[in-house]
Amino acid sequence: MSTFVIAYDVGTTSMKTCLFELTDQIRLLADAVEGYELFMMDNGGVEQDPEDWWRAMCAATKKVLAVSGVTPQQIAGLSFCGQMQGLVLVDEQGVPVRRSMSYMDNRAKQELKEGMGRGLKIAGLNGYKLLNSIRISGAVAASVKDPVWKYKWVERHEPDNFRKVYKWLDVKEYLILKTTGEFIMTEDSAFATLLYDTRPGRRGFSKKICAMLGVNLQHLPRVVNCTDLVGRITPSAAAELGLKAGIPVFGGGGDASLIGVGAGAVKEGSTHIYLGTSGWVSTVVRRQALDTKNMIAAIIGAHPAYFHYFAELETAGKCLEWVRDHLALDEINIYLRGTDGGSLETVNMNLYDYMMQAIKEVPPGSNGVIFTPWLHGNRCPFEDPNARGMFFNISIETGKTELIHAVLEGVCYHLRWQLEAAERKVKAAPKIRLVGGGALAPLTCQILADVLGREIETVDHPQNSGAVGAALVMAVGLGLIPDLTEAERLVKIKERYLPNPEHTAVYDRYFPIFKSLYYNNRKAFSLLNG
Repeated sequence: MSTFVIAYDVGTTSMKTCLFELTDQIRLLADAVEGYELFMMDNGGVEQDPEDWWRAMCAATKKVLAVSGVTPQQIAGLSFCGQMQGLVLVDEQGVPVRRSMSYMDNRAKQELKEGMGRGLKIAGLNGYKLLNSIRISGAVAASVKDPVWKYKWVERHEPDNFRKVYKWLDVKEYLILKTTGEFIMTEDSAFATLLYDTRPGRRGFSKKICAMLGVNLQHLPRVVNCTDLVGRITPSAAAELGLKAGIPVFGGGGDASLIGVGAGAVKEGSTHIYLGTSGWVSTVVRRQALDTKNMIAAIIGAHPAYFHYFAELETAGKCLEWVRDHLALDEINIYLRGTDGGSLETVNMNLYDYMMQAIKEVPPGSNGVIFTPWLHGNRCPFEDPNARGMFFNISIETGKTELIHAVLEGVCYHLRWQLEAAERKVKAAPKIRLVGGGALAPLTCQILADVLGREIETVDHPQNSGAVGAALVMAVGLGLIPDLTEAERLVKIKERYLPNPEHTAVYDRYFPIFKSLYYNNRKAFSLLNG
């Protein structure tokens, strides 16, 4: 018997909506993508309008129903996979008091300094707050991009808005509110506030940490499990979505929680790498671990029995977007041309495929060019909002194909750096699942295998792994599977990429140079961008 569900993958610049048929397998029937704006500000602010997410959700829901032929009455559930560590502050009516602050927002430098940088220090942080945070939550709000400092920034700079705040939500939680009228936060999102007590028998927002950091505990919503039924679609939301009122809505999870589920990397020791707008390396563990030096922590996942030892890269696929917009469009035979109506169109519609084709003959090491992928600062294995991207070692013979190839390699070098840092505490799997849009390109998969010196596995529709994870959450909530570890059985491997030893030898030689580029330039980054 078939069960039809809709999963929403709420990304940084677009929402992918997927309609799945659940039987003894997961089958994608239809998908639709709706974009929205990311507001980049001169002071380091990065914001989005929450209503843009809702408009995207409504438009895409109608599209997948129309394409699939599935009726609104056949939909058994909705759920979400969302970007994490956003700050969505809403009033009692559920209306945002201001635009959402993105996980990329790094303007709260003063708030972090005042909140964690005073008093007797350990590793550059207030020792009392550091030790208590680690004892209670297993992590610490040590990054300028952590949401508590955004919260404190609003409190200081926008007191009128702050007085209106009823609840603090994350991105997908706002859409759950719009859909059901319920103010909730899934446990993984609650942990991502870094205000959460993870100790056995005490799980919940910590009064102690909230008091230390100056957070009003009343602003925090009730916490639910990712697989919980959290509410049902209200009549007003159903009318806007084109769905039937009363459809169950499940908690879902953040991208850091559910993309691993959608990759099938769900059991202890499983490792996956995600290459989307951002990127990360994540290994499933039983117990929490923390590395404050390298900014790596074990975060709560969608399965309550496991944590994810998680190292994040701010800009991964975003670097490829930058390449597309600023290197590829004008000089490797991809041109914009005018139409009769006065708008612009591209001659070659699949720009990424064209780029991969154009650079496939570039040798490992890009003829000596190295790229650093820190286009919006960096969080791990070093925390520096002032770090930036660079091309190093350009010569008179260097062409754009080498530059583009070096961007792919630079992202992979950084993922290797994160993997090596993570393995100081946790043993990663010898075979690594790669998901996200980056996994669609065989060249990227092979470069990653060569840079890491490890076998890389990909799955069907890797760009939909977050939505697949959300569908599996619903499968548990609807009683179709016992728990999320079933993902290992349900998610099949599509391709395997083995490292080429000759290429790995080149990358082994270049990798220390890549790391040195940060250490040799961090003072300059501070002078230019601080």
